[in-house]
Amino acid sequence: METAQDGAGVRFPPPLIYIIALVIGVYSGRALNLPHLGLSHAVRDIFTGGFLIAGVIVMFAGAGLLRSRKTNIIPFKPATCLVDTGIYGITRNPMYLGMALTYVALAILFDSLGALVLLPAVIAIMQTQVIAREEAYLERAFGRDYLAYKGRVRRWI
Repeated sequence: METAQDGAGVRFPPPLIYIIALVIGVYSGRALNLPHLGLSHAVRDIFTGGFLIAGVIVMFAGAGLLRSRKTNIIPFKPATCLVDTGIYGITRNPMYLGMALTYVALAILFDSLGALVLLPAVIAIMQTQVIAREEAYLERAFGRDYLAYKGRVRRWI
């Protein structure tokens, strides 16, 4: 099937959504004197490491697969093919899932309840402003193939 050439129309780089929210969460939590997470250093290090490793693996697995298939990673450029195997056979959005896991790791590292409280808002912004646009584009570009993929693979996990 021929691909649509218009792209997804994503207006803001997705990594910046996570970064800006993390910074706002950490600094507002400190400014408002919100409670800390209450984890010991050892427990915090374990959780930070676990979430960070998982996030990086998931993110790079998604990006690497897109690169190997020679399709665009940047969401405002047209896709050249539908990738639905590997990590994309488990989640339709591995890079965004990886970013969310990395966000959690950094929120724990910074001992920031404020950042964790903002995560649902970040996910909602990602859903409405990024993922919905990408899904609409992929439906235009790949039609029934994408709809079948959507039917068998969950959006996040």
